[in-house]
Amino acid sequence: MRRPLVAGNWKMHGSREGSRALVGAILEGLGPGAGAEVAVCPPFVYLADVQEALGGGPVALGAQDLCPVPGEGAHTGEVSGRMLAEFGCRYVIVGHSERRSLYGEDDATVARKFLAAREAGLRPILCVGERLEEREAGVTEQVVARQLDAVLQCEDGLEGLREAVIAYEPVWAIGTGRTATPGQAQEVHAFIRARVGERDPGLAEGLRILYGGSVKPENAAELFAQPDVDGGLIGGASLRADSFLAICRAAG
Repeated sequence: MRRPLVAGNWKMHGSREGSRALVGAILEGLGPGAGAEVAVCPPFVYLADVQEALGGGPVALGAQDLCPVPGEGAHTGEVSGRMLAEFGCRYVIVGHSERRSLYGEDDATVARKFLAAREAGLRPILCVGERLEEREAGVTEQVVARQLDAVLQCEDGLEGLREAVIAYEPVWAIGTGRTATPGQAQEVHAFIRARVGERDPGLAEGLRILYGGSVKPENAAELFAQPDVDGGLIGGASLRADSFLAICRAAG
């Protein structure tokens, strides 16, 4: 049985005071016995504040990115997986569409980040998804397969998926107010599970696949009801405790 995961990606938002207040409201609202696993991914500079505010409680800490080079070295402006682990991070997002489109990260770079995360003992949230023109051209599966295969074809890439999470994020539905229909989301999630299942059926069955693309309290329950949707990677709605908590409740 796959336990749902709801991860909040705060992107480049927040302040020290606001981050602590948001975490406090989330913890108060969740209460004991939450059905879904919950994580928050603040900007790097707020990791220490959020770690302290979480207090080792039920909400996991994640980061939004990491350097593809493991260990340490002359990489100005980068943050390593080891550093993130030192702050108590359990998860780290790799290959988010904004990293791919705005900062030129290709599939090979994303695969390197995935492996660097695993080497540091972190659980990658591997993002895959197509642009609007790719969906309209009918090549969604080809695009997602290419992004996924970049990891699967690496040495230890398949094994690394045992502790990882995949997030399907249709780029055309991120921050646009548009959302894939539950049927569209289910179709791609099932394709991802089948793609992994070609190599290891048992791993595929236990793999958590999140949906990320303008998830809101109003559509979360219907999306999460799909058999291959195991929670969500939440952007804007994770910046308000009430909306984020409603989505967490919808996941279980």
